[in-house]
Amino acid sequence: MLLAAGCGSSEGDEAPAGCLATSNTYLQALTAAPGEVRLEGETPISGCLVPSQGTGELQTIGQEMVVAATKLNASARTNPGGPAAVQLGYLVGAASKGADSIHTDLVRRLNSAAQFSESGETLPPTFQKAFGRGYNAALQSG
Repeated sequence: MLLAAGCGSSEGDEAPAGCLATSNTYLQALTAAPGEVRLEGETPISGCLVPSQGTGELQTIGQEMVVAATKLNASARTNPGGPAAVQLGYLVGAASKGADSIHTDLVRRLNSAAQFSESGETLPPTFQKAFGRGYNAALQSG
């Protein structure tokens, strides 16, 4: 694993610096959803997932995205049709848009965090509608 992280990288293999942010930075940027969401005013979330991304960078970015998704899910469960559900959909949609095969596990983890329910049941239709609105917006601009 150290070899994968330590291999030389070309310029296109590293995410923009704005992506190496805390979950709170992602959450702040996501307040613009379903409008265009940008980290540091210029980087789309989908741009944080790059081909041949180093393991350490992917772990750092992925962890912060999953923490953001977990926080948004908690808020969305209290207000299923509210802005947190839209923001959560946007986050998952943007990650899905930028993902390739090395990001499969991250997208799966984001979806799990997004759809979490304490009862294990599917989240209500109001959540699914708001989530879908955010997700579709991210596919366009995320």
